[in-house]
Amino acid sequence: MSGATQQARTHEQPSALPLITSSRDFLGSEQRIVDFILGNTDHAPHMTSAQLARASKTSEASVSRFCKKLGFKNYRAFQFSLAHDLATQADDVQITREVSIDDIAQSIANIKNAKNREIESTLEALDESTLRRVVNLFAEAGTILFAAVGNTTAVAIDASIKFGQLGLRSIANTITESSTSLALTLGAGDLLVLISNSGKSQRLQRVLHAARNGACTVILITGNTASPLARQADIVLQTVNYEALLTTADFTFSKIPATLVIEVIYNFLLPLMPEARDAISGYEELIQPDKEME
Repeated sequence: MSGATQQARTHEQPSALPLITSSRDFLGSEQRIVDFILGNTDHAPHMTSAQLARASKTSEASVSRFCKKLGFKNYRAFQFSLAHDLATQADDVQITREVSIDDIAQSIANIKNAKNREIESTLEALDESTLRRVVNLFAEAGTILFAAVGNTTAVAIDASIKFGQLGLRSIANTITESSTSLALTLGAGDLLVLISNSGKSQRLQRVLHAARNGACTVILITGNTASPLARQADIVLQTVNYEALLTTADFTFSKIPATLVIEVIYNFLLPLMPEARDAISGYEELIQPDKEME
């Protein structure tokens, strides 16, 4: 693995709150710790490890292992990071985890807080040298294949359209088998861009393996930089998902952070590619008849 790849992963450790809200891949005792913290953000950061263990019905050993699993040296380091993350609330509004039609104003404030944090944390996680490398790879790419599964497929399709408008040969498929066959044709100068919050998709793993037959560069956009896909990708761009700050019956992956990373790359490419604006104008002229209504 290249030094640049390793740097992309270890440049800056994410803070505590993004780590516990960007995943639902926790063991039973770990999930109880996370659920207690997110349900008691007002006083959880000020509890000792023993107090947190009792409150979450786990043990101090479980709390300690949980903190080290997240990459912190000890509970104290995790506690400090968590307290820092929760210290500032937007517009002095008391933020809760509730979203209810019975209190729209408070619910909007809660949603705004979660989404703003997703955007800010995802942008802060971008390493400048890695981003510069990615933008240059996109600008010089022969073919760019975007691959995703599930609800993230919409991000891949949007990305292929967006970069196609710049004049880049961009492809995205809703059928994984098609992505796998296309990946077999990628070579030097081409890009495979995988989009996966968990970084554990077996279907995307097959696409990645197919791409390894050539010499293309593999870029992964993910919320889990320690995942199997992250370990095999050449470049990892981290997203931060705060969906768990909002009460939901089932955990849902927010597409905003992944889409944001795509938008950032796009906006850097636009001034870098001299013919990009002409390509966009040509595309708009082609689809203009579709927008005309009597």
